[in-house]
Amino acid sequence: MTDDGLDAVELEILRNQLESVAEEMGEVLIRGAYSPNITERRDCSTALFDADGRMVAQAEHIPVHLGAMPRAVDAIRDLDPRPGDVFALNDPFAGGTHLPDVTFVSPITGDGRLAAGSSGQRSRDDADEIVAYAVSRAHHADVGGMAPGSMPAGAREIQQEGLRIPPVRLLAGGEIRSDVLDLLLANVRNPAERRADVQAQLAANERGARRIGELLADHGDRLLAAFDAVVDYSRERMTAELAALPDGEYAASTTVEGDGITGDDVPIEATVIVDDGTVTVDFAGTARQVPGNVNAPLAVAESAVYYVVRCITDPGIPPNQGCYDPITVEAPAGSLLNPEPPAAVVGGNVETSQRVTEVVFGALAEAAPDRVPAEGQGTMNNLVVGGPEFTYYETIGGGGGATPNGDGASGVQVGMTNTRNTPVEALEAEYPLRVTEYALRADSGGPGRHRGGDGLVRELVVETDATVSLLTDRRRTPPTGRAGGGDGTVGTNAIDGEPVGAKLTRQVESGTVVRVETPGGGGYGDPSAE
Repeated sequence: MTDDGLDAVELEILRNQLESVAEEMGEVLIRGAYSPNITERRDCSTALFDADGRMVAQAEHIPVHLGAMPRAVDAIRDLDPRPGDVFALNDPFAGGTHLPDVTFVSPITGDGRLAAGSSGQRSRDDADEIVAYAVSRAHHADVGGMAPGSMPAGAREIQQEGLRIPPVRLLAGGEIRSDVLDLLLANVRNPAERRADVQAQLAANERGARRIGELLADHGDRLLAAFDAVVDYSRERMTAELAALPDGEYAASTTVEGDGITGDDVPIEATVIVDDGTVTVDFAGTARQVPGNVNAPLAVAESAVYYVVRCITDPGIPPNQGCYDPITVEAPAGSLLNPEPPAAVVGGNVETSQRVTEVVFGALAEAAPDRVPAEGQGTMNNLVVGGPEFTYYETIGGGGGATPNGDGASGVQVGMTNTRNTPVEALEAEYPLRVTEYALRADSGGPGRHRGGDGLVRELVVETDATVSLLTDRRRTPPTGRAGGGDGTVGTNAIDGEPVGAKLTRQVESGTVVRVETPGGGGYGDPSAE
């Protein structure tokens, strides 16, 4: 029995109902969107928050989205949200992650939609009381800026990366603000596609609000009590898991391979302090913010840390704010992981986040050696091809790190992303592109008692003049093995057969061939051991 009078069975029923609402929101968004980036790759996330801005349920979507969402909700709560509002934002310095990820936050009220005579009905005096928030975040294929796809490798300030949207009411009193929407669409490529994706996000949030209204009709204030109870339950279980780790201070370091302006390595240092059921991750010693776009907002660094802690603890713990409460993340202001405006950040969300994941895993390997895998590919292999009327965006899978219990998976997304690929048929039908090779990269995984997973080969022909952007990593330093396992193979990028660097933006002519070979994962254990 919880402090709010909910027994274990009722709490489990309500928890599952909340999570099913978040999952249904995601399905509405995926099915209603227009761009393949959402409909096929599923580069989107949905969640529910309580009135205090705590995540209470999420769909199992994109880790870097979900861990950073609380800061977006906090930004909205500071703006006096009212019934019928929907806020939009993408500003990485006001609750966002990077500009292509646009977040919609909808306050949910206990209003007159509740069924008359329902045993759970709440008073109409509560009609304007905000009881929850429905939140969706989707990667839009273009939000303006200096290059199609809004992920230019050479950006030196955030204004070059696209339209920066501070928290703003897109809907007010239930009515869309056409002036705000027109402003957004006037600053993007392919506005018809963006409009459709915006409408899909609005529909997802509306579905979440409707379902919460139905649950309030059924359960009344017991649903609100469940918000507290599920968070408390997850916090207690997470604290117990962390208390089982040996107290101590653990450290590791890694690098990002260039910032898009120069190829100089950018260091990341992490010290993890485990102390009586809590974890503090301190990034003092990490590089200052850099001129290029691999700076990562603190919310992104927090997401990466939350993800790692979730991975080394019981995956059955319900994912909500309670999982995050025992975890503290610190990074100096003005550093790579806590930059100040107008820093460019688009690569920080997709590439630096992956390096943060690996460095925190590395630090915790001593504390939890049987739970930490060898390094995976450690990059999202971002490929953007676009022009005035189309934008193709892909994150290409690679090798997963081997574990103490088995080989690494091949051709998968690792770390902070969880997207699917764009099927060849959908890609060729939608864009002026032709895929000439898509295959596993044989023997690219590291040797070991358990082998690392193999990377992928993705080669395509660009059948019109276009702009190509690549934001990748692990082109110089391989994913390392663990416990005596061998390293994976580094990735490679080539345009018309010419090797190119990890990060670039280039104008290309029709007929250009772009080839990406992604890294393999590290092996685990001595390969000669039986």
